[in-house]
Amino acid sequence: MNPIPKAPAIRSEDTSVEVAWFCDLCNGDYEFLGVPDGNLRSSFEHCADIIRIADDLGYQNILLPSSYQTGQDTLTFAAAASQFTKQISLLTAIRCGEIHPPMLARTLSTLDHMLKGRLNINIISSDLPGTVRDSKTRYEISKEVIQILQQGWTRDHINFKGKHYQLDLTADPVKSYQTNGGPLLYFGGISEDARALCAEFCDVFLMWPETEEKLADTMKDLSERAVSFGRKIDFGLRIHLIVRDTEKEAKDAAKRLLSKIDIERANDIKHRALDSNSAGVLRQDELRKSADSDLFIEPMIWSGIGLARSGCGSAIVGTPEQVYEKIQRYIKMGIRAFIFSGYPLIEESKLFANKVLPKLKTVNFAEAQGRKPQGIPVTPLTIGERK
Repeated sequence: MNPIPKAPAIRSEDTSVEVAWFCDLCNGDYEFLGVPDGNLRSSFEHCADIIRIADDLGYQNILLPSSYQTGQDTLTFAAAASQFTKQISLLTAIRCGEIHPPMLARTLSTLDHMLKGRLNINIISSDLPGTVRDSKTRYEISKEVIQILQQGWTRDHINFKGKHYQLDLTADPVKSYQTNGGPLLYFGGISEDARALCAEFCDVFLMWPETEEKLADTMKDLSERAVSFGRKIDFGLRIHLIVRDTEKEAKDAAKRLLSKIDIERANDIKHRALDSNSAGVLRQDELRKSADSDLFIEPMIWSGIGLARSGCGSAIVGTPEQVYEKIQRYIKMGIRAFIFSGYPLIEESKLFANKVLPKLKTVNFAEAQGRKPQGIPVTPLTIGERK
């Protein structure tokens, strides 16, 4: 195997990692890729089962995605999940510009209090449903939304004068449960505008699967950009998994996943997502063109999932030992957060949790970064005071 690319300067020097799973809010859980299954459809019950099981299995975080398609609304589901989860943090996706920023800050702070600090935010800058904006405008809006959120979480007053928003109001209603800056901001995107935004404002830069060399190049670039703002950032990888006891079983499982695919229908499913033509997705499509006959872009990284899925399009495929070793290579590169998934989501979460997760040294990022919850003490009402 090739030498591990040199890791850039990162914020977390410790090699502990945050291991997250993925919840199917956007109707994309399958036994056979591209073949809808009524038993796996994105109902509240199925998504609740996914997150409950991930919580019980010991994952530190879970991604709640956002998209305009059949499934669950992200913020509504997160509010419900706050009441039945115990330890797991919710990496809740928000599409910037969708909700008026002060009200979004209030919604997220309410969630943060409901979760007692178990809230992280995934910043998304895709087009809103039914609209098309140029990249510069979308990221201008995201930049302003982030600054308004951060003012609301860290200051007594929101005073913002931007191109898209002008605000002057108290920050009392939007104080977060977490201190030291409010919820952590996770962000992904490889365009020039995306990189500039993340380097200046976000805490964790999320990448989609590529070769190790390309990932290392991206990490080096983002690290240098962050330094120019006097900052350091952490790096995360969003990738699928196929873990089996033997290499043959793992590769056979990958083939089985594609065994009923109809390319035309799969392409339609892929393009339901609002980010299906983003720079990141197109780059993964290009990488797949250079894959071998079995769709591997490098050892253990199989790109077949991208045939029927927007966003993350590749998986680590191998034995528990091979998957663990690949993750260790990523850790040595400087990657500190992982968002895993597999098909079907519940079955694969159990396989990974049983065979690989116990070997990893894990940490909750928000706790590691000192975002200690402050809370708001509430004096209980007496019976006579209740209205």
